[in-house]
Amino acid sequence: MAGFGWKLHGDGKHLGPDEVVKPGERLTWGRTFGLGAQHVVSMIGACFVAPVLMGLDPGLALMASGVATVLFLLMTRGRIPSYLGSSLSFVGVSAVIAGQGGDAGTLTGAMLVVGACLAGCGIAVHVMGARIIHAVLPPAVTGAVVMLIGFGLAPVVATTYWPQDQWTALATMLFTGLALVVLRGFWGRIAIFLGLVFGYVLSWVLDATLGQIHSADGAGKVVDHWRIDFSGVAEADWIGVPTFHAPNFHWSAILVALPVLVALIAENAGHVKAVGEMTGDALDDKMGTAIIADGTATMLSTAVGGPATTTYAENIGVMAATRVYSTAAYSAAACFALLFGLCPKFGAVVAAIPGGVLGGITVILYGMIGLLGAQIWVRNKVDFAQPLNLVPAAAGIIIGIGGVTLKFTDNFELSGIALGTLIVLTGYHALRWLSRAAGRQRPSLLDGGTTDYDHAADSGN
Repeated sequence: MAGFGWKLHGDGKHLGPDEVVKPGERLTWGRTFGLGAQHVVSMIGACFVAPVLMGLDPGLALMASGVATVLFLLMTRGRIPSYLGSSLSFVGVSAVIAGQGGDAGTLTGAMLVVGACLAGCGIAVHVMGARIIHAVLPPAVTGAVVMLIGFGLAPVVATTYWPQDQWTALATMLFTGLALVVLRGFWGRIAIFLGLVFGYVLSWVLDATLGQIHSADGAGKVVDHWRIDFSGVAEADWIGVPTFHAPNFHWSAILVALPVLVALIAENAGHVKAVGEMTGDALDDKMGTAIIADGTATMLSTAVGGPATTTYAENIGVMAATRVYSTAAYSAAACFALLFGLCPKFGAVVAAIPGGVLGGITVILYGMIGLLGAQIWVRNKVDFAQPLNLVPAAAGIIIGIGGVTLKFTDNFELSGIALGTLIVLTGYHALRWLSRAAGRQRPSLLDGGTTDYDHAADSGN
């Protein structure tokens, strides 16, 4: 499709059980905006949770997601139906940067640099083809990095959120887990959001019936405090523009954030392939463009104080359920997001989410992020009987999760996720080169991104 001249699908009203609405088509505008609203509802939970966890303005995040989605659709010329929402991959990074004394500007500066690197990688993919992704980031490496990003967040739950209200955290965790397992269809796709609403309401009820709680507050001080602080909601306007702030740049923060680049590339590549399979449109030639678009959108969002962006699996799930792949629906969703972003009171309600609720949500959310790494290994049949796969992943994950620190000078050190990713990435490729130098026969990389060392090494890489 050359642009946004959407063609009406049939009469725009009726769809047979096997009919598919392609990216360049649309239903009636009323139905299209209805689908756009459904896309907003499906992504709004994660889109708001991410900035709240990172200490950023959720209203600005929602507005930025709308702008990012429009930019993505323009840059991919309407061929890839996707919604760009707030990335959860930087939540652990934000905690580390905050621990180093960094503020919101330091975090957004680091994310802006990662966005620029992501766009640069997209250019490389566009020039050299999607195969370069599989060569540099084989499944053994990608899975390990995603795993240590998720599991490396465990201390944030244990020391920051859970202690603020352990019983609400436990109840929220149980409800969210039940919703994820039991609910089906659309409700199952917004289970995280439902868990957040449940915890919010529970905290309000407990405040009204039991009064203040004696526990750690958001700053870590053990005091008497209300579970929900509505002071910000009362002061917020109904209509207004989110608060923007400029990023600032520190090498220590940038180095902490750079490992997330691996996860973002893998995420974008996986989503493009998933959309291509659903629409029946071979999109490998657009993979580089999609990565460039996401990197550019991240730079634009973080330049004004918003979070990094990424393509959302929640919205891909909505497409799979409805079989409507129209980019017109995504344009409508972007319009809704922009309108919600102009309501500061709405953002203040979200920002007032109690720490105990976030504790219950993040226990599951961070664990799911980590286990996505294991899912990458399983789907690609990575063989950990082979030392080349096992050793770098094992070392990198323990270093990343354990918070091991490597100090170079008084002012420069690497630790946690950054050091763990460096160990996995450089360790894998260094050991691979050394094994080749030792005379092992290794066939060339296959187009599918997998290699078969005579079924003796690196299965699935």
